[in-house]
Amino acid sequence: MEHLEQHERLEMWEKIQKALFDEQIDKFRAEFLELHPYDQAKIFEEQDEDIRFLIYSYLSPKEMADVIEQVDEDLVEAFITEMIPAFAAKVLEHMYTDDAVDILNELDKNKVASFLTIMDKKSSEEIKELLHYEEKTAGSIMTTEFVVIHTKMTVKEAMRHLRKEAPSAETIYYIYVVDSFKKLVGVISLRDLIIAEGEWLIQDVMSERVVSVPVGEDQEDIAQMMRDYDFLALPVVDFQDHLLGIITVDDIMDVMDEEASDDYSKLAGISDVESSGDTAISSAKKRLPWLIALLFLGMLTASIITRFEAALEEVAILAAFIPLIAGMAGNTGTQALAVAVRSISTGELEKKGKVKVIWRETKTGLITGFCCGIIIILLISLVYNQFFLGIIVGISLMATLLIATISGAFVPMIMDRFNIDPAVASGPFITTLNDLISIFIYFGLATAFMSFLV
Repeated sequence: MEHLEQHERLEMWEKIQKALFDEQIDKFRAEFLELHPYDQAKIFEEQDEDIRFLIYSYLSPKEMADVIEQVDEDLVEAFITEMIPAFAAKVLEHMYTDDAVDILNELDKNKVASFLTIMDKKSSEEIKELLHYEEKTAGSIMTTEFVVIHTKMTVKEAMRHLRKEAPSAETIYYIYVVDSFKKLVGVISLRDLIIAEGEWLIQDVMSERVVSVPVGEDQEDIAQMMRDYDFLALPVVDFQDHLLGIITVDDIMDVMDEEASDDYSKLAGISDVESSGDTAISSAKKRLPWLIALLFLGMLTASIITRFEAALEEVAILAAFIPLIAGMAGNTGTQALAVAVRSISTGELEKKGKVKVIWRETKTGLITGFCCGIIIILLISLVYNQFFLGIIVGISLMATLLIATISGAFVPMIMDRFNIDPAVASGPFITTLNDLISIFIYFGLATAFMSFLV
């Protein structure tokens, strides 16, 4: 089914809502359920509370679960908590366990306990098991809905088992093999299973080279592994190699999006990812720690300028180029920072080596600094008719762009070396740091060659 555009969804909804309001339940269900769950979710998100309650009454918990799994994560909590608790519990039961756990992790503990009490015992126990794992680890994002077969099964028996278990499994493209102790010992693709002879034993046709991750592995490292190996799923094991669950590619895409948003927020100087649903107070709380720290760094910049008041009094035009020097240094440092953080997060830094990356950024800083320096020398000489002023500004710009580029690449590497998130070396931090350095270089040169300017 094709993905609907926004205007197409609106047109479709106009046709469907008449059946909804006229209580033509069968007609509404036929037309609404014909849509892809993603389009159902987008339509559902845009409705008022009274319309959503009508939809709850017309759809089964299983059908509603398909919709909720596609809803924007910022809205899921509100939708789940507004449902009748018994209905919400059934919806969570019919969702894949890892998705249900993601929702419950965002809810108040009392609400979680209430939902778990209402659920059937099997679903409740599976969810409780995953809730115990630390957030952002393999255990917190794995699903327990997967097909597992045994080494002693024949291919025919395995196919029979697969047909039975496939409807409730999240994916069947990889089938994992365990021994009599439930330890992960192999994997076989659906394709290989289909073409194998029915009487062959699974242990003879499976691949023993199975890649797995421990249950406590960080989700960012798992995302990197799945990207490197192009896996559709990855098994999760405990310290004794018992198979606990699998992580599917759709979960990893969510992780990549989450990590990218997190890094972007930190690069912007925000300690935690903000959502559109945050209040002004909560957003301010997330931004204030960095802003206050940067405020003190900014005071250092002001104190440096104060120390060179005499130079400014003698040659007032020096002040005109402070924003240019500081701004260019900040921009260059942020560019180098973005490249360094990306190199660290993608594993490129380990492949190429720190020395090569820093040397590349050093050469880049030299080239950009030289070009910008020559341009500013020519411009100041032509516009202000002050060649020596142009020389001082130009050399200052060359030096600051070089240092800013190196610092933008070097600082996140140092932080990564000490197991600190390199994204914390945020754009505002690098910018303010480079302001200090650039102003010091600029006024230092101006003071040293003041006799040529007066």
